[in-house]
This record gives sequence, C-alpha cells and structure tokens, in this order.
Amino acid sequence: MHILDTRLAQEIVTRTMRIIPFNVNVMDANGVILASGNLERVGELHAGALLALAKKLTVEIDAAAARKLHGAQPGTNLPLSVGGQLCGAVGLSGAPDEVRQFGELVRLTAEMILEQAALANELQNNSRYREAFVLNLIRFEAAQRPELEGWARRLGLDLERMQLAFLLELQPDGADAGAALHDIQRLQMRLLARREDALTATVGPSEMVLLDSWDPARKGYETPPQRRLDLLAQLVREECELPFTLAMGIALPGLEGAAVSYQSARSASRLGRLRMPQQQVFSYYDLALPVLLSGLDSGWQAHQLRMPIARLAGDKSRAMLRATLDTWFAQDENSAATAASLGIHRNTLDYRLRRIGELTGLDLARSEDKLLLYVSALLSPAST
Repeated sequence: MHILDTRLAQEIVTRTMRIIPFNVNVMDANGVILASGNLERVGELHAGALLALAKKLTVEIDAAAARKLHGAQPGTNLPLSVGGQLCGAVGLSGAPDEVRQFGELVRLTAEMILEQAALANELQNNSRYREAFVLNLIRFEAAQRPELEGWARRLGLDLERMQLAFLLELQPDGADAGAALHDIQRLQMRLLARREDALTATVGPSEMVLLDSWDPARKGYETPPQRRLDLLAQLVREECELPFTLAMGIALPGLEGAAVSYQSARSASRLGRLRMPQQQVFSYYDLALPVLLSGLDSGWQAHQLRMPIARLAGDKSRAMLRATLDTWFAQDENSAATAASLGIHRNTLDYRLRRIGELTGLDLARSEDKLLLYVSALLSPAST
C-alpha cells in the first residue's frame, strides 16, 4: 500500500487551495490530519475522515451533524485510493452545499499527485533493484548462478543473449567530485528514456557500467559492437561536461559473458589510456592482444617476458631505442613508414634495430623473437 506522508499531504493542500476558496485537510488511513490550510488542526483526529474511510464513500457533515461529532466541522470528506487501495482521505471545510462542487476536483488532484509519487517511487526502486543486479552480475561467482537467474527472470531479462559491457570513467578535478555523479545520473536517465530495459550501475564515485544485450539469431536486430560504441560515445559527449574515457569489452553470451565483458572493458580502458593517452574511446577489439596478455602481469612468466625490454635499460639511448621499437611495431614493422614517422633516415633506423637486437639478445629477423619482443613491450611501461 502506498503510504501518504506529510510531504505529499502538504503538496495536495498547497495545490488545491490555490484554485478553491475553502480550507483543505488531508488525512492518513487512520484519519489523522497530516496537512491543512489551518495549521492548528494538523495532528488531530478527523471524525469526518474516519467515517469516509470506514464507508469508503463520500461523507458530508452539516452544522447539525458537526455538533454531535467531537471536534468535527461542517464539510465534505472523500476517501483517497491509489492502485485500488485506500490510503487516506481529503476534506473540504464549509457548508456541504457550497463545497460539494469542489470535492471531486480536489480528490482527482490529490489522487493524481499520489499516483505520480507512487510511480516515481516504483521507478526509483526498480532502478535500484536493477543496479544491484548489474553489480552482482559483473562480479559473477558460480555460487550465485541460481540467485542471478531468478533475479533475471523477475526483471524479464534473457541472460543467454549476447552481453556487452561498456565502462565510462569520468575525470573530475577535486572540486568537481559531485559533478561526476551528476553527469552519470543524467546519462542514466537519458539511457532509460531511450530504452526501458537499459541496465546501468554506478561502480565508483566517477564510474558507470552499461550492459547491452541482443539476440544474434534475430535478423535485422544486431548492431555491430563498434556501432554501439560509437552511438554511446556520442550520447556521453552530449550529456557529460567532464573529461571522460569510454571502453567497450568483448561480446559474449550468458551470465559469465557479462562478467568477462566487464573485466575486458576495464582492461581495455587501462591499457588504452596507457598506450594512447590522447584518445577517449577504447575497444577490446582494437586492443585484444594487450588485453589478453594483461593476465600475465604477475608471476615468474611475466618476469621472463619483460626481460628483453629490461635489457634495454642499461643503455644510455634506452628512451630513443624504446620509442623506435614502439613506432616500428605500430607501423607493422614497415621500415619505410617507421623512418618517416620518426623523421630519420632508413640507415639510422637499421642501426637502431640492430642495436636493439644486440641488447636484447634477439634476432629481429626471426618471427618467434619478434613476437617475444612485442609481448615484452606490451607488458612493459614505455618509461622502462
């Protein structure tokens, strides 16, 4: 049952007394006056409201009847219902013949206010419920499967569809910490306005995750992941005033797919900012190898994989050599394009690559050695 509170009761009194020349009282389901144009009556038990609530009908009290009811005043009293359930009453003070014509107007206004409040409350509760579901979904644990499946059924979600996670990270200054949350909330409202089934959650003071899904077997419905990323990036630019980065994970089916997609989006964001600090939007599909290799960030294997790049550290020209190597890989090992990008002669490039081979102990003419050096570079910060 919707609970009629003091704030809503006062709103009813304020709005209705602007348009009618009579005092209005609003009572709860127990007949207690919550708000009134006559402040002295707030908190009193309203005899007319008790009768209207008991009979579930409009009750009029004239001067003669008022004298027989303790504390009663002449007027008309109408029960209030929301969703078919009785929640209170509204009363107009005055001679019944004078106030009768305004009774239905006041009741309709009051019930409209209560229904709007009930709907807003339901939407807010539903939004929180869905947000909690998203947070549990992206942190998926096998033991939670039955609970999450039941949760999805109650929300009307098909988790066997393809799941695709997007991670939005805002970069507020210290003074703009509150602005980040404001931007996120505004964006969430826009997303819900576009799609009622949008699943979003705030995962940090300045971070939001969006889960998108679709049925790949349904013709004409699927939008390629990159197109989805482009559309979301455009919306973020429209709604967010703060600097941001937006990353898209891998699209996978099922409960586990949503969690993996979120983790891959987070890795794509971290590695994208590291490799391309001037870029705002990142995709797992553009960073697949670095993201997949990011699982080797620890352990003895990681130490060995980083060793070739670590061997450059002892050379006085290490920064220049690393920049050369990174550019060479970025240009798909095309010497002409690399030399042009660095603004050096081909012979200078050849010398630097030979020097890199000498220091790392790798033969850059061998595919396996080049792959090892590439992985080593991926796992080692450029400042190494």
